[in-house]
Amino acid sequence: MTGRFRAGVRDGRATSTGQGGRPAICAQGRHGRRAGKAAMPGHSGTARVLTSFRACLAGSPATWTCALIFCAVLVRICVAQPQASAGQGSQAAFSPLPARPHGDPAKIALGRMLFFDRRISRSQKLSCASCHDLDTNGASAAAMDRGDSGRATAWNTPTLFNSVHNFRFGWKGSTRSLRAFTLQALTTDHLMGGKDLAARRFAADPDMLRRFRKLYGSLPSDGAVADALTAFIGTLVTVDAPFDRWLGGDRTALSPRQQRGLNRFNVLGCASCHQGANLGGNIFQRRGIFHPLGKPDPRYLRVPSLRNVAVTPPYFHDGSVASLPEAVRQMGRAQLDLAISDRDAADIAAFLTALTGRYEGTRLRRAAPGHAR
Repeated sequence: MTGRFRAGVRDGRATSTGQGGRPAICAQGRHGRRAGKAAMPGHSGTARVLTSFRACLAGSPATWTCALIFCAVLVRICVAQPQASAGQGSQAAFSPLPARPHGDPAKIALGRMLFFDRRISRSQKLSCASCHDLDTNGASAAAMDRGDSGRATAWNTPTLFNSVHNFRFGWKGSTRSLRAFTLQALTTDHLMGGKDLAARRFAADPDMLRRFRKLYGSLPSDGAVADALTAFIGTLVTVDAPFDRWLGGDRTALSPRQQRGLNRFNVLGCASCHQGANLGGNIFQRRGIFHPLGKPDPRYLRVPSLRNVAVTPPYFHDGSVASLPEAVRQMGRAQLDLAISDRDAADIAAFLTALTGRYEGTRLRRAAPGHAR
């Protein structure tokens, strides 16, 4: 097999041709679709793993660890239950979202107050909720939001819902803890730019001063503000997604079309990167392995979670795609070298709607254009 292959779709199934016109192993493997049943890639899918491995190693030595993590996940999927059904196969790659974390109620309450407080920004015009709308999708409808400086941000704003379950933070994944990422957002000039201004403002507020002294035994500080915000953000976990009910054994939770979408999601190889409880957020990946995808930099990104993805357009790190089926097609071409059919893209998008959960009893929905708080 060559290190690269071309793939197409026939009658809703992925096909590929290797060197000399011979079939090449693709994400579907040899187990394919039989008697109406979906199958995860079998042992022959190891060749596909090696193809992706070589592609990942095309980067610098600093990226090899990411490549090894990625391929370890691929191996896990390729060898798990070769002839499983869509429901059985899904349990090999995914797990239900963990319950909402517990924490200090007083700290969480303070964090909630700070989340909506504009005093944390230099100009006092922005709060966390300005870009992360908790009444809709935990993000915004903009391709790029604007920070306190008025400049467009470098990245599309990701949702904060379920971010506590990511293993790294930010699109580049350069921050290892949610607290560090929150502190970075508070102090970076082109985001909030508050530095110690917010702490001084809260110290001048008798009620806030009392709360910080009671919780932290000291005056407000940037670190304490970030700590309280982190406690609150950690509770932003969505529940009751249909897919979680499916994973729990409720075979009525997904519609027939969503089940077909789950089948194709697994068979085409989407679950190679989007797996686990958050369907992503737990590995790094080279962007545009086979074809360009979005802006050229950076080359390596933390794989985003697909939780609530149906309500968080626009998509990708640059917010360049508005349609979920189109995002599926572009990902298939760029990351898997697959030409995904319109039907498969629509079915996969239908499955992804089953990842939309509830927060405080309300199903998440798309943010309205121009949202600002």
